[in-house]
Amino acid sequence: MISALKFLQKWYASACDGDWEHSYGIRIETIDNPGWILTVDLVRTSLYGRTCDREDQSVDGSWMSVKSDGIKFVAACDPGSLERVIDYFIEFSDVS
Repeated sequence: MISALKFLQKWYASACDGDWEHSYGIRIETIDNPGWILTVDLVRTSLYGRTCDREDQSVDGSWMSVKSDGIKFVAACDPGSLERVIDYFIEFSDVS
């Protein structure tokens, strides 16, 4: 099985077409909750138009919020769940 980071790298490389990467991309940033936010531009990719809305909160304090309006996939999470939101992007990306 491919690692979450390798999947994200491969997906980004497949979206790059000499033009897309000049206006769109993937961003991983920290937020002040504290936590992480993953933003993936879906415009001009095979995921354009795909939507989702999911929130999870565990008793151990971990949390994530994932939304896609079909234009951007945005996932925020606690400091220990970055790989978990990337895994959810992998699930979101599955076109089977």
